Amino acid sequence: MASMLPTPTPTPSALQGVRVIEMGQLIAGPFAGKTLGEFGADVVKIEPPGSGDPLRNWRLIQEGTSVWWQVQSRNKRSIALDLRSTEGQDIARKLIAEADVLIENFRPGTLEGWGMGYDVLSALNPGLVMLRISGYGQTGPYRDLPGFGAIGEAMGGLRHLTGEPGQVPVRCGISIGDTLAALHGTIGVLTALYHRKVNGGKGQVIDVALNEAVFNVMESLVPEYSAFGAVREPAGSALPGIAPSNAYRCSDGFVLIAGNGDSIFKRLMQTIGREDLGADAALADNAGRVARVEELDSAIEAWTQGRSVAEVLDVLGAARVPAGKVYTAKDICEDPHYRARGMLLQQRTRDGHDIEVPGVVPKLMGTPGTVRSSAPGLGDDTDSVLDELGFTADDIAALRGRKVVA
Repeated sequence: MASMLPTPTPTPSALQGVRVIEMGQLIAGPFAGKTLGEFGADVVKIEPPGSGDPLRNWRLIQEGTSVWWQVQSRNKRSIALDLRSTEGQDIARKLIAEADVLIENFRPGTLEGWGMGYDVLSALNPGLVMLRISGYGQTGPYRDLPGFGAIGEAMGGLRHLTGEPGQVPVRCGISIGDTLAALHGTIGVLTALYHRKVNGGKGQVIDVALNEAVFNVMESLVPEYSAFGAVREPAGSALPGIAPSNAYRCSDGFVLIAGNGDSIFKRLMQTIGREDLGADAALADNAGRVARVEELDSAIEAWTQGRSVAEVLDVLGAARVPAGKVYTAKDICEDPHYRARGMLLQQRTRDGHDIEVPGVVPKLMGTPGTVRSSAPGLGDDTDSVLDELGFTADDIAALRGRKVVA
């Protein structure tokens, strides 16, 4: 069967000509590399020989490789290189000398110990943009502590707000702290590349801490504490201070309803047969509704619990009230809107399996992101990458014999 990857756009990719060296592993660094690669950057991923990126073996495995890997590493080339060896470090410096961007998410000081601190690398390549993602950043009293996304979510303030009041804080089920750090890092890379190109600036370091990436999306958490001494607490499925907005029980599941806009609230109350509440002047704005949120939630659920999720969504959709069901993976894969938007792609793995994977986000109308190649096997591109650096076949064979590359 022919490859089921989408046909690349005939127009130049937005990041065509940008060379990225990815030294990161697992989630944060590689997600940034994935995003840049989807918009045309040439991403060369350095992996340790033998084991490779641990993500290759995370969660559900198909013929020895994680299906997660097929998403995280598409559009990348893999070189298996021992960065702990002197020769491996020399090769890495040669690669970085010709690159636009270096991505790494090791513990601070690791690259310096390998002779690849920014002072060394920028001397070789003054235009180098270096994205460094770590638990707590490259400076500060916590810089040397180990940090994973879950810890960043806790320190950033997110974990305290998840779950039901008085219960154990829960995680959202994915590594959101790592992904937020990756997205902030991607913004930093693009900003630095723009500065270098348009303003004649040099390269620079982008220092992203996992906890700060989470903290950056915590909305009014700090100003509310600063101004009022208010410590925001977990509230289950509700959105504190905004009403009505909650999850409501139906006869066959739950539905989320966001009726917190002033005009939306009136339409919602009319739809559920509570015109009295819609006409109540005390409920005309959000402050009044928040004061009586329990009354409003009870009224809404009294209407939803006797109806199916599908019926509730049909009625509220016709009334132009924002509402939605809680999607599972099955719901996503069967949803016509996801398919119409190109958010579900058929991708063939290097092992010959056809799997469905997420599409590319965001959508650029002029230079859309694409999936040009499936995720590589460990060291699939070692020879071609070294050839581009001027190594001969004999050189590569000798390096392989010394276990510097694989």
